[in-house]
Amino acid sequence: MSATVTAEALRDEIKNGRRPQMIDVRTPSEYASGHIPCAVNIPMDQFEARRKDLRLEDGVVLVCKAGGRAQMVAGWLDAQPGVRVLQGGTEAWICQGMEVVESAKSRWSLERQVRLGAGVMVLAATVLAASGVHGAIWLAMFVGAGLTFAGATDICMMGVLLAKMPWNQTRTNQIPGPACR
Repeated sequence: MSATVTAEALRDEIKNGRRPQMIDVRTPSEYASGHIPCAVNIPMDQFEARRKDLRLEDGVVLVCKAGGRAQMVAGWLDAQPGVRVLQGGTEAWICQGMEVVESAKSRWSLERQVRLGAGVMVLAATVLAASGVHGAIWLAMFVGAGLTFAGATDICMMGVLLAKMPWNQTRTNQIPGPACR
């Protein structure tokens, strides 16, 4: 288990002028829905490729929603000195009443949107098929094939389409408070 830091301790560090590099490992849509000021978004699935972007000499704090994904990423760093995980993640930060930057109001993550869309299509197709609409089973099979393809290749066509929807476009609503370096 990697070293951790509480939201209060991190806030105090920042107030005292120490600015560890904060890396938010959530998906871009989760990050846009509310992140700690000055936190940089390096999604978990891009972390290995962007590992060189870390400034270990300044200290690194990994952040996610509740701390689990950040702990996984910290494990990938082989216990590098100066790497800590924000205990309780962004949820703990918000519970302490501290500022977050929102680029999108209460947006669902893209992954959640895909799960809902696929689930609704399969449910509707199976209900229709059970009601005697025999061609409906093909929709369920198509969705299943799409999910299998997405799992095998890491290319999700439904996710690509949903990302282009207007509700998934980034809008900046707030500017980070403290100066980031």
